[in-house]
Amino acid sequence: MLKEFVYLFSTIRIFSALLLLVGVIVTAPNFTSVSAQRQVMLTGILEDQGDPERWNTLIPPAIQELRQRHADLDIQMNYTTYPYNEMRQKLMSAVENQTEIDLITLDQIWLGEFAEKGFLTDLTNFTKSWGRQNDWYQESWDGGFYKDKMYAIWAWTDIRGLWYWKDMLHQAGVDANSLKTWDGYIQAAKKLNAVLRPQGIEGIHLTGASHSPDMWYPYLWMLGGDIVAMKTGHPTKGSYYFPIYNETKGVRAMEFIKSQIDAGIKPQKNHFWGKEFLDRKFAVMLEALQHHVHLNTTDQKQEFEEKIGFLPMFPVPNPSYKSSSLMGGWELSIPETSNHKDLAWELITIILDPHILSHYLVSHANLPTQITIGQGPYALEANKTIPYYSQLVNMIELGHGRPNIPEYPQIADHIRQALDEVYYGLKNPKQALDDAAAKSAKALGW
Repeated sequence: MLKEFVYLFSTIRIFSALLLLVGVIVTAPNFTSVSAQRQVMLTGILEDQGDPERWNTLIPPAIQELRQRHADLDIQMNYTTYPYNEMRQKLMSAVENQTEIDLITLDQIWLGEFAEKGFLTDLTNFTKSWGRQNDWYQESWDGGFYKDKMYAIWAWTDIRGLWYWKDMLHQAGVDANSLKTWDGYIQAAKKLNAVLRPQGIEGIHLTGASHSPDMWYPYLWMLGGDIVAMKTGHPTKGSYYFPIYNETKGVRAMEFIKSQIDAGIKPQKNHFWGKEFLDRKFAVMLEALQHHVHLNTTDQKQEFEEKIGFLPMFPVPNPSYKSSSLMGGWELSIPETSNHKDLAWELITIILDPHILSHYLVSHANLPTQITIGQGPYALEANKTIPYYSQLVNMIELGHGRPNIPEYPQIADHIRQALDEVYYGLKNPKQALDDAAAKSAKALGW
């Protein structure tokens, strides 16, 4: 019995030793690998896109890919999101305080201001070696430039078109095609209001909120006008931008706004980015509505399109004119305060890889800035659930961005004031625009 016990005890000791040996062999390489990795913490400040959880579908896969490319690094990312109305000031405070940040999202209209102040990293050499310039729609690629240097990459966009409820137009005896021209738009508004207002429904939506200039620019652009242009003789800069939106083409565009007011269309100070249209409070609305339509199946998309029609345009003076629209959206950039610029740039390229980004865009009904996502195999998924997707993508060639200059926010505010003055009968279109342009010229240093 004693011999058996000794034998059993010896066997257990040998078996335990073997387990210990195996354990060392299995775990030692992992221990060595982990201890050899250099820890890197990337930081970001991102606009919350109306839902902070959205970033969880984009950032983690990109960070995972970055880790796989750098086995010697233990890469983590800590990012904070803010709503749009807080984002610009949060960014400004962070960069002014020299806070180390590796990745930010910029509204396209903020680029000039941040670049002029030296807050952004020059990405020109990065983009040249990247070699993907021709994959972008030209307007979207150009939206990352300031003074001939690249400071950001436009990641996704939106575009405004004309949406309408089919049953409401039928009830008022309005042909949707009549909405394509300025005269037809005005006549349709009168018919729609006459029939629908007794039901508590407005015929046509007219934006009177703070971003009202965005809904006026397309009329200016389709006439061949623009917001600013380079001019010589600047007191300090030699040549610089000068406001031209009050020239004849701008006045004509503003007169179309006045004709809408005269026809009884009411400017809407409160704006809900298309929800008011989907709630059937308006029969017609110019908006980037697709953001607020969350459909999961092709059947849901077809049901939506049976009820709601879409014209990929803003109304034009007459059929001989080419329509225009405005593109918004978000750009990715690297602050000058980043201590990991190479890694941050690599992270941006991973986020922008069509294999990763396309799924995010489809999930949230954003439009692509890359031709390789807007067309071809990646577009197949989007066409299944995003209403009128192909028409929206085709509109990108009609789209314009706003000028990438530091003074643009002030200029937009001057134009907004001019629109309000026309909306409420305080000034005629020419006087309102001339007064606004005088303020804009002063802001530009003239």
